[in-house]
Amino acid sequence: MKSLLALYDRVVTTFRYPQSIFLLLIRLYWGWQLEQSGWGKLQHLDKVTNYFQSINVPMPGATAHMVALLEFGTGILWILGIFSRPISAIMTVNLIAAYWFGDHEALLSVFSDPGKFYNADPFTFLFVALIVLLFGPGFLSIDALGRRLGWPKETSGQNVR
Repeated sequence: MKSLLALYDRVVTTFRYPQSIFLLLIRLYWGWQLEQSGWGKLQHLDKVTNYFQSINVPMPGATAHMVALLEFGTGILWILGIFSRPISAIMTVNLIAAYWFGDHEALLSVFSDPGKFYNADPFTFLFVALIVLLFGPGFLSIDALGRRLGWPKETSGQNVR
């Protein structure tokens, strides 16, 4: 039994590095795609505002600016691997809202007709946001470098003033 556990431990350790490479590739590719989507929205805010107005998004003008900047900024942060989990949490909420307003039927059919759900436009970005949120950016990121260098300083159990 001990040798089986040792083998299992070696297999898990072996896949830690490819996992980080996989997460890096996801962040680079989908970060670029999201940055480009945000940049496109920033270039055509009037069209985005009109679309948001047509699907009854509250405050369509302000929301168009916020979504465009969020996508653009999230793409850059994913590429760099900085603030990966917090920005992925915000992006997840944004993409659920995109489903809610832009493809409500697909959102409600997640269990009854999964194909409709995963063929909707927000799906891939939502999936990537959840991967980065749950698994982090991987070893090859500024977030991981910061942890290796001790940022932020750990304060658990201490009184911070």
